[in-house]
Amino acid sequence: MLKRLFPHPWLTIVLLVCWVLLMNDLSPGNLLLGFVLGTAIAFSVGEGLWLSPVHFGKPWLLVRLFVYVLYDIVVANVEVALLVLGPTRRLRPAFIEVPLDSTHEIALTALISIVSLSPGTLCAELSDDRSRLCVHVLDLADEAALVALIKSRYEAPLMEIFAC
Repeated sequence: MLKRLFPHPWLTIVLLVCWVLLMNDLSPGNLLLGFVLGTAIAFSVGEGLWLSPVHFGKPWLLVRLFVYVLYDIVVANVEVALLVLGPTRRLRPAFIEVPLDSTHEIALTALISIVSLSPGTLCAELSDDRSRLCVHVLDLADEAALVALIKSRYEAPLMEIFAC
């Protein structure tokens, strides 16, 4: 019965908090309006908009991946700074295609974010069938090595973390 009235209680609470923060008012009327709006929005959201549930296969691997990503971002910042401050004729920009093994929405979102956060690389497109990722690289020395690095250093751990 309660699930029918409040199909997504956490969404209702988050929307209520956002409403109160936006309105900057804790009056009872404003709280009631925020609750009604949050409930109405949560009730009207269809099940097709929700992502599949996240199941962590190896959560400790997330810490290791986080350290790798931070290290790679620092190293890439130095490399990009040296490239940008040097002669521009040394730059070898290119687009590369990275074949993907993962189809999990969260794993793909994390992979795209990681690649885009690293200076010198930017995800330009995810194919419609989610089998390829088009990445723009500021300075490409070896395409096969970069594809292997993205797959082994980022995609493989993400597939283990999200059990896909």
